[in-house]
Amino acid sequence: MSDTKNLNWTKVLGKSELPDGRVKPVTCQHTTVCMTHYKGEYAALDNKCPHQGGPLGEGSIENGMLRCPWHGWDYDPLTGNAPGGYDDGVETYPVEVRDDGIYVGFPEEEPHVRTSSDVMVETMVNWGIRHVFGMVGHSNLGLADAIRIQEEQGNISFYGIRHEGAASFAASAYGKLTGRLAACFAIAGPGATNLLTGLWDAHVDRSPVLALTGQVNTQVLGPGAFQEIDQQAAFGGVAVWSQTVLQNSKFAELVNLAGKHALLKRGVSHLIFPDEVQNIEVGEGLEAGSPEGRMMPQTISPPAKSLEKAVNLIKKAKRPVIIVGHGARYNMDSITEFAELLDCPVLTTFKGKGLISDTHPLGCGVLGRSGTPIASWFMNESDVLIVLGSSFSNHTGITEKKPTIQVDFDPMMLGKFHAVDIPVLGEIGVTVELFKEHLKNDNSADSQREEIAKRWKIWREEKEKRRGDNQDQGVNSAAIFKTLSDVVPGNAIIAVDVGNNTYSFGRYFECKEQAVLMSGYLGSIGYSFPAAMGAWTATQEEDPLYKGRPVISISGDGGFGQYLTEFNTAVKYGMNITHILLNNSELGKISKEQRSGDWDVWQTSLTNPNFAEYAENCGGKGIRVTDKDQLESAIKEALKYAGPVLIDIVSDVELI
Repeated sequence: MSDTKNLNWTKVLGKSELPDGRVKPVTCQHTTVCMTHYKGEYAALDNKCPHQGGPLGEGSIENGMLRCPWHGWDYDPLTGNAPGGYDDGVETYPVEVRDDGIYVGFPEEEPHVRTSSDVMVETMVNWGIRHVFGMVGHSNLGLADAIRIQEEQGNISFYGIRHEGAASFAASAYGKLTGRLAACFAIAGPGATNLLTGLWDAHVDRSPVLALTGQVNTQVLGPGAFQEIDQQAAFGGVAVWSQTVLQNSKFAELVNLAGKHALLKRGVSHLIFPDEVQNIEVGEGLEAGSPEGRMMPQTISPPAKSLEKAVNLIKKAKRPVIIVGHGARYNMDSITEFAELLDCPVLTTFKGKGLISDTHPLGCGVLGRSGTPIASWFMNESDVLIVLGSSFSNHTGITEKKPTIQVDFDPMMLGKFHAVDIPVLGEIGVTVELFKEHLKNDNSADSQREEIAKRWKIWREEKEKRRGDNQDQGVNSAAIFKTLSDVVPGNAIIAVDVGNNTYSFGRYFECKEQAVLMSGYLGSIGYSFPAAMGAWTATQEEDPLYKGRPVISISGDGGFGQYLTEFNTAVKYGMNITHILLNNSELGKISKEQRSGDWDVWQTSLTNPNFAEYAENCGGKGIRVTDKDQLESAIKEALKYAGPVLIDIVSDVELI
């Protein structure tokens, strides 16, 4: 660098900091130089070797020459010239040795030029994306910088996770809770593949997510470059839409399409960013995209003939029962009013747990394997089932033997597993309002409130008996979830994992107004804590539905072990999450399945740390519980703590 005017002179080293014969990389603002000290003189060289970009500051001086650590090419350590007259030397910067240290003269930085990534991230913001979960790495740095700029402007929050699977689970949970888009972010190759489990969770549970993955340079795509995989093939089964961003792509338009597909199809959209395409300069003239003119209300009314058939069947029913699934999450006020009109029981699928309070006189809890005897009894005694937003999972066990009306916005979900008597294509809220209008003065339903109260009394007496069971090998699940039912705030958001802890939660925990999140159709162990992180981000928004609500995660020790390092993530970002850990040193659900299948119990034991101490080591709070009498005070203490807490409950693997 020959022009020394208008330089920013910056102290980069103390006078005794770099010994003679050594080199060191030094970063000032956005420029990294290789500082050399050789034969009493200092020099500042461009840190990038011109061949492969090797970091010269990590090299060494050998036989009077600076050697690149990547491929061994030599340079003069003071001039940057290559030996033998080659013209591939490296640029140098002016250096001054002053009384207080070594200074380098850097030119004025050029202002940031808007890039393809900037346009695309600005478009994501316009589509309502407020949170990105992921890991910054070598093949996504251009896109990462665009996210950084939006974060500095207060438009996006970025959460750097410890495993990309946690990023996609967090984004999936956020979508399940809010119906809005969040993004997960990874590098090429293994980073992209690590996202897949959480993305499959989003795909099968119909949660909108935007996946952003880096990719190798387009010029080396095909032969099998380092960390190159065929991402469109890898994501083909999980993404409703997947596209590679190319040099001549319409950058904003790709994000528009990704957002529209994810929201309307309620699934995963995927954008692939080759390394060099992330940094294409576009200037200020290229406008960001938005959902304006792209989206429309999803208030789909059912066909008149289907509506008429359904209404006529309900009119004649004496003992109708309503079953709600996760798809009814955003329409529960209307559904509850409909149930009160008929005075009929409301059962939920496990994914729909908590959509109607267990304290409501018509609420009957969960139907199926994770459910209550109340729900199954009323289904069996019904004369018509009105199924709203449920997928008829075999775990739910909705009987085929009862006349059934099924309402869903997706025609492929209607009669998916078996024929139903009256499939109704329509948005649930619209359809239920039409049911109410037609039936408000014309229905034959008998009130079932007294029977519901009677059945709850029987079940609560049984739960109280189980609460007293003791084998001196840990706290039983009935006691754990009775205490949680009593102490957990009614407005909490609860993420539950997979395993015996989940079955116990379904049976014993009585919901008030809590929102429950789970890995439904995928049933992925390890889901709960990353999901709680995604839910927590919603509580930081201004949306009154979620703002400030407490967040609780529940898992077994096997599930927590999958993503336990995300506790560090929660500490880093001050996430106020209370994790309830049922620690029985076993994959208890698998042991149970081995026994029921007449196999030997094999390889299901776990060797665990003291999880409470682990939480403390991470910088959070840990509480260990070994007796049921400690439960209430432990949970109350945890809920008061402003940050991540882990309650390590030594639990009985058999009393579930």
